[in-house]
Amino acid sequence: MSVEQPLWQALTAYRVLTLVYALCLFVYSFHDYDHPLGAAAYMAVLTLWTALTFRMVSSAERCTRRFLIGDLGVAITGILLTPLVDTHDRIVEGTPTLPSIWTAGAVLGFAIKGGWRWAAWASTVVCAANIIERGGFAQDTVHMLMLVWVASVAIGYVVEVARASERTLERALRIEAATRERERLARDIHDSVLQVLAMVQRRGAAIGGEAAELGRMAGEQEIALRSLVATGLVTPPRGAADDRTGGGRTGDAADDRDRTEATTPVPPCAPLDALRANALPEDADEPCDVRALLAPHAGSQVTFSEPGAPVLLTAAAAGELAAAVGAALDNVRVHAGDGARAWILLEDEPSAVMVTVRDDGPGIPEGRLADAEREGRLGVALSIRGRLRDLGGTAEWISAPGQGTEVELTVPKPAVTTKGMSAR
Repeated sequence: MSVEQPLWQALTAYRVLTLVYALCLFVYSFHDYDHPLGAAAYMAVLTLWTALTFRMVSSAERCTRRFLIGDLGVAITGILLTPLVDTHDRIVEGTPTLPSIWTAGAVLGFAIKGGWRWAAWASTVVCAANIIERGGFAQDTVHMLMLVWVASVAIGYVVEVARASERTLERALRIEAATRERERLARDIHDSVLQVLAMVQRRGAAIGGEAAELGRMAGEQEIALRSLVATGLVTPPRGAADDRTGGGRTGDAADDRDRTEATTPVPPCAPLDALRANALPEDADEPCDVRALLAPHAGSQVTFSEPGAPVLLTAAAAGELAAAVGAALDNVRVHAGDGARAWILLEDEPSAVMVTVRDDGPGIPEGRLADAEREGRLGVALSIRGRLRDLGGTAEWISAPGQGTEVELTVPKPAVTTKGMSAR
């Protein structure tokens, strides 16, 4: 909702309430007017005008400049008509004009529509009309008019600031959405295209001949694509803690991966009541047992420890978490050596799901991950940390040279439905 829309709604209510107030004043003082019928005629016109233009002040689109000028004209007419229908003594005593405080609504319309400059112009015209009606600069009149002038200008300025803030927020949201989409695409590229190009480069260099030239071209394209992906996507280091926990690897499993397939297929993720039937979820918000996605990683060199009860996340979140675990295991295979062992520990906390990936590799020097990100190697920045950041989670690395590496992945638990659990 627009930040100024509530102001238009408030102005609509103000015009109605002040009209009722002006009518009450008129009825109360009806017999005190010199020409009560003339005053009654104007009040009838004011009531009809307010009723017919009720929707005109409900939004900025309906409230046109022509309407605002006409609305102000109705108020000025009432002010200048007051000396003709009221007694001189009542005017000298400071009796309210025929439209009374309804006039402020016309000025506020200018303030909301055009900002403080329009408000200053409209309130100046009203001030001049009131001075003419009073016949001079009476102290109480000047005090009231200055209050109206300052208040309307202030409201107009606030409206301008609110509009500027709304535009800034809208631009920021668009930039954030575009950045997230670019990061998602960059992760997909990293997990597929870059890895294939790296594999072609290594295979071509090993075969030699024309294949070596093909590998060289693939390597050039990998560098160019990696630079393109890195541009505008790598955020600066967020602190010493991120550098210290940089991870057990240099962050990009594509650099040295020696395998025929670029990615490892992720097992299907299904709700609890469909896991036994191996059915795919029809909705990404369906509950999914994370154990079903992590279990295929277990093998002779990877030990998987899981709770005895289902660990539920939405299908989309579970898939991203499993992909991040797969990227961490890829780094173990590439950077810790073929003989390195890894352990996966899945924990179901009350408010989050935690997965710890630990290996017995050589570890990495402090700050290596930050250097890898600056060099455009985005395995950790996108495939792991980026995935969890999009889920509202975190990824932490603890590593020391010669003592292996531990990666702790945390994803907050959303409220997921557990339909089908009762049939289990």
